[in-house]
Amino acid sequence: MNTEEVLQIIQGNGGQIRMSDALVAGISRCKFYAMRDQGILTEIARGVYRISDLAPVSEPDLLPIALRVPHAVICLISALSFHDITTQIPHNVDIAIEVGSRPPKIDYPPVSIHKFSKQSYRSGIEEHLIDGAQVKIYSPEKTLADCFKFRNKIGVNVAIEALKFYRERKKLNVNELIKQSRICRVEKVMRPYLEIVV
Repeated sequence: MNTEEVLQIIQGNGGQIRMSDALVAGISRCKFYAMRDQGILTEIARGVYRISDLAPVSEPDLLPIALRVPHAVICLISALSFHDITTQIPHNVDIAIEVGSRPPKIDYPPVSIHKFSKQSYRSGIEEHLIDGAQVKIYSPEKTLADCFKFRNKIGVNVAIEALKFYRERKKLNVNELIKQSRICRVEKVMRPYLEIVV
């Protein structure tokens, strides 16, 4: 397989590819590493490569997670930051996995892994196309409910601030907020704050 054929395969995958997927596509390790050594490909995370000529990655922490752990969902502070409803700066990428799933081993970026029940894990997932890859991120409403659920870990003030920013910056969807608060079992906790902001 020549370089152009390899590039076509990688471009068809959004401009990036995992080594394991490259091998399945018939690209030899030797050819792959030769393209890396020539500067045609750049390693953006362990085992994840991107075509070097592409525009810089806009979300350098989220892209490797989406490619290496496709079942993970961006949650909590990382999701608040993505939706622009917090002043917090994530120090780790918060990801949710379903209870019973094997936790991923990721060297970089640093991650905080949170295990969610089946219903909580599957509710409120949005898919956003970021740098050519589909990234799973919880909706603003699900993220707010999660923040109230994890208020002892992240701070209730973070959740309250996010709720205020949500009201100011997003289309207010009270029904969805209540639905997600019930799924996360924090309706009684959230209701007084919802009554203040609505």
